Amino acid sequence: MPSNQNPLGALPVRFRRQRVLIIGCGDVGLRAARALGAQAGGPRPRVLALTSSPGRAPALRAAGIVPLVGNLDHFATLRRLSGLATRVLHLAPPPGERDCGPEWWRDNRTVALARALRLRTLPAALVYGSTSGVYGDCGGALVTEARPVAPATPRAQRRVNAERAVRHLGRAGVRASILRIPGIYAPDREGGTPEARLRRGTPVLAPEDDVFTNHIHADDLARACVAALWRGRAQRCYHASDDSHMKMGDYFDLAADLYGLPRPPRVARSAAQQSLPVSLLSFMGESRRLNATRMARELRVPLHYPTVAQGLRGQRA
Repeated sequence: MPSNQNPLGALPVRFRRQRVLIIGCGDVGLRAARALGAQAGGPRPRVLALTSSPGRAPALRAAGIVPLVGNLDHFATLRRLSGLATRVLHLAPPPGERDCGPEWWRDNRTVALARALRLRTLPAALVYGSTSGVYGDCGGALVTEARPVAPATPRAQRRVNAERAVRHLGRAGVRASILRIPGIYAPDREGGTPEARLRRGTPVLAPEDDVFTNHIHADDLARACVAALWRGRAQRCYHASDDSHMKMGDYFDLAADLYGLPRPPRVARSAAQQSLPVSLLSFMGESRRLNATRMARELRVPLHYPTVAQGLRGQRA
């Protein structure tokens, strides 16, 4: 392969560091950067991150990350990303309702990123952080990655569109993998536990109306992201979820008992529809149990927090 087509440049791979580009370097991205630094064997990858806010640059540098100022909503600022990284971790969300325009179902950000990456040498691998919401309501069924998507909200439909853009890029030669991610939690993550909601006394559904939810500790998710960058298979989806199969109300009861707070009131679905915001009701309208066997088998990620009970208590397995 000519040196100008080699993703590691002119020198042999063993003499060059991997370059990992993080798109959407928020809480999980920062944890992934730390996990990259903790990898055993070989030189530490050089970590770069795209940020739309120049003010974040000092904090990123302090974390050992090279900041790159750019905006997924402005393609001209993304050209510098082409040929820059050997591996890409894409954690940026699709645009919100107000930023979509008439193509409300389209994730123009992921489309723009894929277009920029095609301008020069493609990265060897790309991992996209999607959502388990692409399945819609599954009636509490145990779901594998083979289940067809059935997005029930505009937000989930944009995620499906992003997944398709990632798969399309994969057909150009990138080893593209997708992580379908449920609710992310961690005691040291802003808004990462149910405590604030419990203190507000927000109700949950009565047992007969309740839904199954799925969770992943932010540290375990970061480790899954890193594992997928190296071990994820081409055009493959993985459920980045822990081993808990809990109903939403039981999860909040568990947290209330842990924090010494009153358990939340239980209400019928009909009452919830009259009193709770639409955004919250959308999560209460979908029930599924994610099977994460593929992540454990192929990515070889032993969870530090296999259940939410351990994760909320900070008890590593």
